[in-house]
Amino acid sequence: MYFLLINLSLVNVLSISITTPKMLQNLGTHRKSIPFYGCITQVYLFLWTLATELLILTFMAFDRYAAICHPLHYTLIMRKEMYIGITVSIWFVGLANSTLHVGLLLQLSFCNSSIINSFFCDYPALLKSSCSDSSLNETLCHVSAVIFGVCTCGLTLTSYLFILRAIFRIRSAEGKKKAFSTCSSHLTIVSFYFSSAIYNYMRAGTTSSSVEKDKLVSLIYSVVTPVVNPIIYSLRNKDVKEALRSLTRRDPLPETLKTQSLH
Repeated sequence: MYFLLINLSLVNVLSISITTPKMLQNLGTHRKSIPFYGCITQVYLFLWTLATELLILTFMAFDRYAAICHPLHYTLIMRKEMYIGITVSIWFVGLANSTLHVGLLLQLSFCNSSIINSFFCDYPALLKSSCSDSSLNETLCHVSAVIFGVCTCGLTLTSYLFILRAIFRIRSAEGKKKAFSTCSSHLTIVSFYFSSAIYNYMRAGTTSSSVEKDKLVSLIYSVVTPVVNPIIYSLRNKDVKEALRSLTRRDPLPETLKTQSLH
C-alpha cells in the first residue's frame, strides 16, 4: 500500500505542478497567456497524469480487496515482482494514451482562435477551440473516457462490493471499524476524481455544455484532488495524528519536570 501511495503522490505532484504554477502566474500578472507549444506540453503531461492516476486508484482498490478478502494469501497475490511490474505498466499505458491524443491534436488547426475557455490547457477545452473537424479526436476521447474512466471505475466498485461483503461477515465491531478505516480514505478520493474526470471527458467537444460548469469540474480533478489526497491519507497515519494532537494540546509541565528545572 505504501508503494502505491508513493506512486500516487508522485503523480499528484506532477499533475499539480503542470497546471497550478502557470495559473497562479496568470492570476498575478493578469496576462492570461501561454505559448502554443507550452500549451501542447501542458496538455500532454496532464493527460499522462490523468490516465495514470485513474489506473493507480483502481490498482489500489484491488490491493485493498486482496488485503481484506484474502489476508492469508496477500503476500502471494501482491508479490513484489507483480506490483512493481503492474505499476510500471500503468505509467507506460498513461504515456501511450497521452501520446496518441496529443499526436492527433497537432493535426488540428485553430485558425485565428487563440482563446481557450479554461484556466489551463485542458483537452476538452482545446477541442472546442479548434476550427477543423475534430470528430476523430472526440471519438477517441470518449473511448479513453470509457476505458480509463467507466471501466476502471467499474472495477474499483466491484472490488469494494467484495470488500463490503467481507466486512459484513466480520463478527467483531473492532474488526469492522478497522476494515472500514482502511478503505474510507481511498473511496473518498475515488468518488471525487472519477466522477469529475468522467463527466468532463465524456462530454468533450459538445457545444451544449456550460463552460463555467466545465471549469468548476476540471478544477476538482486538476487542483482540488491532488491537494486533498495527501491530507486525507496523512490523517490515517498514527504518527501524523499524534503530532497534530501534540500541537493542539497544551498540557502543563509535570511537577517532576518543574522541580528538576529548578535544580
